Amino acid sequence: MIGQLDTADHLNTNQFLIAIKKLADELSYGTDKSPFLGSGIEYAQSRMYQWGDPVRSIDWKITARTGKVFIKEYEAPKRMPCYMLIDTSASMTISSVKKSKYAVAVHIAGGLAFACLDRVSPVGVLGVGGKDIRIRPSLSKSQVMEWMHRFRNFRYDEPTTLSRRVAELAPSLPSRCLFFVLSDLHDDDALPALKLLAQKHDVIVIRLQDPAETGLRGAGFLRAGEAETGRVFVTRSSRQFIDPSTTARELKRAGVDYLHIQTDLPFVAKLRMFLKARGGLGRGTR
Repeated sequence: MIGQLDTADHLNTNQFLIAIKKLADELSYGTDKSPFLGSGIEYAQSRMYQWGDPVRSIDWKITARTGKVFIKEYEAPKRMPCYMLIDTSASMTISSVKKSKYAVAVHIAGGLAFACLDRVSPVGVLGVGGKDIRIRPSLSKSQVMEWMHRFRNFRYDEPTTLSRRVAELAPSLPSRCLFFVLSDLHDDDALPALKLLAQKHDVIVIRLQDPAETGLRGAGFLRAGEAETGRVFVTRSSRQFIDPSTTARELKRAGVDYLHIQTDLPFVAKLRMFLKARGGLGRGTR
């Protein structure tokens, strides 16, 4: 079965684009120092003054020490390529509230992508469900719009392939990249794969949770089925399907930044503060 994603109140194409760009503007505000957005120009070396060099570039310390005029030279840092890993598996599309985990993930991925492009950081995307979408990082906003609209269509029967896709992609990367992982982490092998990825790359995990996954109280024992695999199991009503605190501690020890978002609660301010803190205070979980 195929579904059509509407992020809020059946957004049409234009409204969808406006919502994504609005989120990008909100995420960009106050995050200029965030590592994923890149920094300003960086000092490279000093050299002797040449006619026509700007006075504001004079290296006054070396000039005073040597008695000769030296100029500071700067270079723009290489922009770190960014990958959006979007989970398209079945468990992401099933929701007990107005917005599914999948809808929130696509919304956030679009906002992050445009925020990165505003800082001249190339953006790529990888579908980590049954949807085979693999797009290399580029600075093309039209390409971002193309894959965003492709993600608006989804299926209710896709498996989760997060760990496998990460294992396939990582060896082909020639340089350090930043990964935004938007998933409910229902892949049993996801954490080991992400820990391994974090040894060579920057990894940010944004874990989505539906309120129904926090536990069903007062219902006794339940017979349930796993969305991706169809596996049937029996569980107690008090069981926590997802333990965000345990996951956060485990990922933090591996150097992975972690943010937990519930789909029934506002998330924009929380996400903005998380990115701002990551840039100003270094790596950590929020």
